[in-house]
Amino acid sequence: MFECPDCKARFRASVEKPLEKTGIKSMVEKIKTIEGEFVNTLKNLREKIQKLETERSNLLLEIEELKKMAESKANALESEITMLRDEVKSLKDLLGYMETEGE
Repeated sequence: MFECPDCKARFRASVEKPLEKTGIKSMVEKIKTIEGEFVNTLKNLREKIQKLETERSNLLLEIEELKKMAESKANALESEITMLRDEVKSLKDLLGYMETEGE
């Protein structure tokens, strides 16, 4: 049984070894290793964020270009439909087509 010297609570085993037994030097080395890993992780994350932001801006530009192309095609189709309607009307007028077909 382990008894906490501060609160006198009892546990089956000690969770951590006392600081004197583990050594401050080893703790400092562990902290420096962890800090180095965090620095590398932070660097990698910053690079990934930068790449993603660049890709995002490229995709937004591509989307805008596609929207412009779609609008252009829609306008072309609208003008073609208008032209075809005018042609149908002029052909009907030319052939003397009546608006009411029941006659």
